[in-house]
Amino acid sequence: MEKLPSWAAPQPVKKNLLTMRDEAYIGYEPLGVVLVIGAWNYPFVLVMQPLIGAIAAGGDPAQPHPSWGGGWGEDVRAQSRCCVCPAGNAVVVKPSEVSENTARLVAELLPQYLDKDLYPVVTGGVPETTELLTQRFDHILYTGNTAVGKIVMAAAAKHLTPVTLELGGKSPCYIDKDCDLAVACRRITWGKYMNCGQTCIAPDYILCDPSIQSKVVENIKTTLKEFYGEDVKSSPDYERIINKRHFKRVKSLLEGQKIAHGGETDEASCFIAPTILTDVSPESKVMEEEIFGPVLPIVTVKSVEEAIEFINRREKPLALYVFSNNKQLIKRVISETSSGGVTGNDVIMHFFLSTLPFGGVGHSGMGAYHGKHSFETFSHRRACLIKDLKLESTNKMRYPPGSQKKVDWAKFFLLKRFNKARIGLFVLALLAVVAAVMIKVVN
Repeated sequence: MEKLPSWAAPQPVKKNLLTMRDEAYIGYEPLGVVLVIGAWNYPFVLVMQPLIGAIAAGGDPAQPHPSWGGGWGEDVRAQSRCCVCPAGNAVVVKPSEVSENTARLVAELLPQYLDKDLYPVVTGGVPETTELLTQRFDHILYTGNTAVGKIVMAAAAKHLTPVTLELGGKSPCYIDKDCDLAVACRRITWGKYMNCGQTCIAPDYILCDPSIQSKVVENIKTTLKEFYGEDVKSSPDYERIINKRHFKRVKSLLEGQKIAHGGETDEASCFIAPTILTDVSPESKVMEEEIFGPVLPIVTVKSVEEAIEFINRREKPLALYVFSNNKQLIKRVISETSSGGVTGNDVIMHFFLSTLPFGGVGHSGMGAYHGKHSFETFSHRRACLIKDLKLESTNKMRYPPGSQKKVDWAKFFLLKRFNKARIGLFVLALLAVVAAVMIKVVN
């Protein structure tokens, strides 16, 4: 709310000599009707954050709403044309059916605060989402896995609808030998096991030198005891897997692995203890898919070069983590790899800085949001140039018949940038007169 007026204000751009007397700026307008498909692991915030951005996008909330074009049904389209309301997009909210209690809560609460026709909540599972995706929207933001992301993108392509895909992947965590292992492992433990490992930017696996693997394990074990006590199952701070299907999927990843810590499971309560796997083969099942659970494999590498090569052989991750006392090493890993985001000497924290864009790259997604980036994602940046009808002689160079002299003068005027602060009004006036005279000479 504090920043929106400045974000939404027309942004003047630099001009060339041909447009020095004109008004040129970038204007922001809402895209129209947006579909937000939320995720089940953080089912409230992953709906509300993009919803807020979509409502805020396009202009100052003090200004009248422009007519929306293209999107969710004729009812919303008609209402958007006939009412005067704050600038921004209409939004269809689709919370995840997997977190069914939160989905019901969103459907119950949102109409109490927002216009239910402009911000409808659609609940349900695959059939409802499939039907939604047949509709025409002006933008779709989906948070979830890569497989469904492809389905969303294919459906959007039929209407040429732009998409923001917040997907996942196997986010690596490299630990250099030269770092404070106790601090590094405490931060990794927090990020990995919060929400029972069901976080899209949780460290998925650790890369480290064989000589420190056992120390990493011991430090994580110590931290787990500090966080959750002797009996993690009875800790009020340790969550559960979302449902039986995901419980069985995560449990299957433990088969044939060397369990250095944890491994206990209870299907009745969907409990899987914080688990550490050591000496994990890069070809094993647990390294083939995003874990999305409290299982942390450790893969040993002998150097940072080997770690970089290992990361680059795989799909680009949503997040990348590097721990080292050597900041040059951290920056080297950043420069020689690609990922949606990076945090050095910590995990997940780049998510909480709203001035940083949050999003993926490659298989981990496309587009970004948070803070001003949300405003820009759900807005159209409109090129605006306003001229007057005077000094028509300056335009003769663009009218037929053509000549080489006209081409040369056009290049000069188009390529020469103009800056009021440096040239001054007097010089501007002089240039305008010279231009008019020279064009007459050309003709």
